[in-house]
Amino acid sequence: MRSAGRAVLVSAVLLAGCTTASRPATPVGGVATTASAATGCNSRIETGSLPDWADAGFSGDARIPHVFGAKGEIVAVLFAHPLTHNRTDGANNKILWVPRPATASPDPTAPATLVITATLDGTDTRATREVTGGPGPSIIDLPQAGCWHLVLSWSGRTDTMDLRYAEG
Repeated sequence: MRSAGRAVLVSAVLLAGCTTASRPATPVGGVATTASAATGCNSRIETGSLPDWADAGFSGDARIPHVFGAKGEIVAVLFAHPLTHNRTDGANNKILWVPRPATASPDPTAPATLVITATLDGTDTRATREVTGGPGPSIIDLPQAGCWHLVLSWSGRTDTMDLRYAEG
């Protein structure tokens, strides 16, 4: 009886550790994860399955680090995790940008190129990167380590997200 009571207590403690009252709302099209409280960066790096609309080309239960845009219009699949400023390991900061399928016809006059306007948190430091042809595979290097706030624009659509770059 004593060990049964102990098992129930351990189970209750473990379950309590898995839930929090301050858990953020689930992003559109994704599963919520907690933000990085230590850094103040709102980047939510998800490691669960990619949503169905973003897993084309992946096999099985694709589990790779990814970040959803704030509106759920795009997901950044992080082949390099963590993203790193001044990489010395020979890897690249490869990101696959996958847009949610559009519910309306895109603006035919809007450029398809994915334009990324990145601003370093707490500064006026900005960088602009482009992915020709629209969302897809890219190597995105930013000028210094830190939390970068990204505004993503393509085909008349926009979304935002934060990505953290570690020091290399």
